[in-house]
Amino acid sequence: MTTETDAVDRRVEALDPRRWWALTVISVATLMVVLDASVINIALPHAQAELDISDANRQWAVTAYALAFGGLLLLGGRVVDFVGRKRVFLIGLVGFAAASMLAGIAPNGMTLFAGRALQGVFAALLAPAALSLIAVTFTEPRERAKAFGVYGALQGAGGAVGLIAGGLLTEYTSWCLFVNTPIALAVALAALPVLKESRAEGPRRYDIPGALLVTTGLVAVVWGFTHAAETGWSTPATWLLLAAGLALLASFVLVEQRTAHPLLPLRVIWDRDRGGAFLASLLIGAGMFGLLLFLTYYLQVNLGYQPLRAGLAFLPFSAGIIAAATFGAPLGTRLGPKTLMTAGTAVTLAGTLVLTLLKPTEGYMTVVLPAMILTGLGLGAFFVALPNTALAGIAPSDTGVASAMISTTQQVGGAVGPALLNTLYVSALTGFLADRTGAVSQAVRLEGYVHGYRVAFLASAALFALALAAAGLLITSRRTSAATS
Repeated sequence: MTTETDAVDRRVEALDPRRWWALTVISVATLMVVLDASVINIALPHAQAELDISDANRQWAVTAYALAFGGLLLLGGRVVDFVGRKRVFLIGLVGFAAASMLAGIAPNGMTLFAGRALQGVFAALLAPAALSLIAVTFTEPRERAKAFGVYGALQGAGGAVGLIAGGLLTEYTSWCLFVNTPIALAVALAALPVLKESRAEGPRRYDIPGALLVTTGLVAVVWGFTHAAETGWSTPATWLLLAAGLALLASFVLVEQRTAHPLLPLRVIWDRDRGGAFLASLLIGAGMFGLLLFLTYYLQVNLGYQPLRAGLAFLPFSAGIIAAATFGAPLGTRLGPKTLMTAGTAVTLAGTLVLTLLKPTEGYMTVVLPAMILTGLGLGAFFVALPNTALAGIAPSDTGVASAMISTTQQVGGAVGPALLNTLYVSALTGFLADRTGAVSQAVRLEGYVHGYRVAFLASAALFALALAAAGLLITSRRTSAATS
């Protein structure tokens, strides 16, 4: 009896007494990144008009960030493991704030895209550092599940704050992204006393060829989709870009198999549960980012909402994520991450299908509102369960790269999804208007926009259906495994 009591006392003493303060700091930092994504969604229609960005190129405001973020996250995960999680976290915070200033004062589209790409570079350091710090700070499985639940809820809150802030800044000042600067400085100061430094042991070698291959491969794929939106699917350049991108990504896999210090150790993704979770996350990211892009345009262009009203209109979506993240953590412990992930994905799919009922100039209360609530609840449940599956049983030396893979899959999906859906949207709209002769009235044009939106939402639904199949067929674990501390 005494031995058992002593063991419990030692485990309690081993827990970091400032771990919940550390979680607050980490969550606010990642809240900033989520806030930024919400701001750009609300500000993009205004930015497109102000900076004279074409319909085919507007998605680069989203995908430039997602490409840099997703393409460099794996390298960022390795840097986090070996340079130091706290140190990289602070570097990511300060760099992200500086890049946000550049994007916020952009005088033209190219500067905006460059600033967004630079934001992605520093987010690729910040995101895996944040998740790694949670994983190594919370070593008790139940506390870790609760910590990830709090983390997910604050991410949802960040989305809500970003929607309102984006609407206010766009409508009453100018569309801007430098709201991150004061947040980043305050978080950096708060992080200094409460975060503990930690790093993995071993040689500090980085797979630069792998990073170059995966990033250039993703750029080529997204560029191919963008080219198709501009010139159509029949041009040789479109297919050459897509083929080159796929070849580069295949080369990345071959390099990872043979290099002594891979950017992505294939053992991380060959685990069936982990691989299924990553695949589902990739598909969810593609469907979600594309859905939000076109829903923003529907609210502001078709329904005529001003930016602030559009931001407020998105609040039910964020509220759904917050509610699911808050109540999903204990459910995940009881039901298991697979059940929560599949249920959440199914609800998201249902909500997306509701959006295909949109009408050209009305339908917020009858269509958009219920769809937002359903998709928010479903995505919140999915994101709460995802880290518990992806990080369960991971070796300490792979914590950073596995954490990075969570964000990588979402951001790669966020790069490819809007590019693919925007291409389908432009093709659908072009075909719709080509069937009309003579001058096209505003009413017909709005109907054409909705026709394009429906095609994009159906494509999002198809991606969510594939995610549901991946989670249901590949993931076998029905309970939260104890992760290696």
